[in-house]
Amino acid sequence: QVHLVESGGGSVQTGDSLRLSCAASGRTLSNYVVAWFRQAPGKEREFVAVIRRTGHTYYRESAKGRFTISRANAKNTVDLEMNSLKPEDTAVYYCAAGAGIILSSIYDSDKYDYWGQGTQVTVSS
Repeated sequence: QVHLVESGGGSVQTGDSLRLSCAASGRTLSNYVVAWFRQAPGKEREFVAVIRRTGHTYYRESAKGRFTISRANAKNTVDLEMNSLKPEDTAVYYCAAGAGIILSSIYDSDKYDYWGQGTQVTVSS
């Protein structure tokens, strides 16, 4: 069992930065595929970024060049650095972990076994 806890959300202005952190207990997070998803009010949950066990990373198109996902293995966390934030980035951000997720499925939230409770990110113009 993996217990995930997100932190680092908040209310910022357009163009500001935030660093979200996903801390794990119960298992070593480096053994899992870890992704960040987000859900805005009235919208479906959507993929944001993922880091595979190999260290390869993938991002949604709107996050490329602005967001960076990385592992901090010594702390057993996966972080999401978000720069140049926009109002459309406003959402609850969730981290998720899964084992054995194949490349073609890394964008599919149904493939992830463990989820955090989410952290709110609000970007105002």
